Order: sequence, then C-alpha cells, then structure tokens
Amino acid sequence: MNAERPNVAWVPVPSLVGMTVPEARRVGHDSGVVVTSVNVDGPPLGALTWPGIWIVTAQRPVPGSHVERWSRVIIEFREVPGDDEADDREPEEP
Repeated sequence: MNAERPNVAWVPVPSLVGMTVPEARRVGHDSGVVVTSVNVDGPPLGALTWPGIWIVTAQRPVPGSHVERWSRVIIEFREVPGDDEADDREPEEP
C-alpha cells in the first residue's frame, strides 16, 4: 500500500487462476478490480472467450497483492476442449 496517497481505496487482488473467464470477471468485480485481457485496445474479453468454456491460466498482479480499487487485473486464458459435434446438433423433438 502507498502511504503517500492515504485517500486511495486499496483492495487485495483475488486468485482467479482455474476459474472460468465469466466467473473470474464476477469475482474481480465483487473484489473491486477490472479483469481484462492483455490487449485493452483489442476485442472485449467477452468476445474473445465466446463461445466455449475458457479457463484462466495466469494473472497479474499476483493474488494477495494490493492495488487501487478498479485497477486492471490482466488474465491469460485457454479454451477447454470439448465435443465440437455436440454444439452443432439440432435439438431433438420430445
């Protein structure tokens, strides 16, 4: 924490690794940080991770460090492989 700026709200960075990207975004928001991809000027995180299930594999700053409220926490993520055919099927009639 920075003693030179006593009126700044500081929050601990949550541990996001292993969560799905939507879950990490919710936890980040609830903790007072903004979860983003490395390229803030690129497509939004939601667009980068749709469709599919994407898991957070790394983050910075590290969990437990303190940052100013609403600072960025940058995540890296990968898609969980799934059954591609299951997504292409039409729903069955009952």
